[in-house]
Amino acid sequence: MILDKLNNGGQYAALHRNFGLAFDWLQAQDLEALEIGVHDVIEGIKVIVSENPGVEAATQKFECHNQNIDIQLLIRGSETMGWKPRTDCVKPIGEFSDEKDVLFFEDEPDTYFSLQPGQFTIFFPDDVHAPMIGDGLIKKLVVKVAI
Repeated sequence: MILDKLNNGGQYAALHRNFGLAFDWLQAQDLEALEIGVHDVIEGIKVIVSENPGVEAATQKFECHNQNIDIQLLIRGSETMGWKPRTDCVKPIGEFSDEKDVLFFEDEPDTYFSLQPGQFTIFFPDDVHAPMIGDGLIKKLVVKVAI
């Protein structure tokens, strides 16, 4: 897991062949003006923009992915996230869904952190994460970078 500000995103370009393109695209956008929905950037990179009320509990959506790396960027509001290494999660809910690229867990996060607008986190397949914890509306985007 990585936590940083968007203006530092370029320093992570070497971690994946599409990270540089993803961060260049993000830097070129008026984030507040991005429409809610899915934006296809190039093959292997799509952006999902959402604006939803925050949730109370981390266990409502404690998840990980196998086929994509998430770059989650807060646009507006205040978001808390939970995190735990996948190797420490022992309570899966069902089986991994290839179609949706997600596996949910009943485990509790080990660590919580808060994002402010303009901050992002990168979640790799070994990072089980609980997004959208908070009060009020949270506008954010998730860049799905295919592995």
